[in-house]
Amino acid sequence: MGERFIDRLAYSIKEACEVSSLGKTTIYGHIKAGRLDAVRVGGRTVIPAQSLKQLLGTEVEKTDAQD
Repeated sequence: MGERFIDRLAYSIKEACEVSSLGKTTIYGHIKAGRLDAVRVGGRTVIPAQSLKQLLGTEVEKTDAQD
């Protein structure tokens, strides 16, 4: 049986670090600055996938604009 690809709705802090290649301190810094959304669900903090994509897309666009 093949694996099905499922779009994630949200990432844990650890997963957000892994998929973005950003460190934990950087992730928390973006949350504190309001550039990255974080949602508490029970005892967990999750990062909505759209918020992470938006943050990374913004940073990529800034880099591309300098070329």
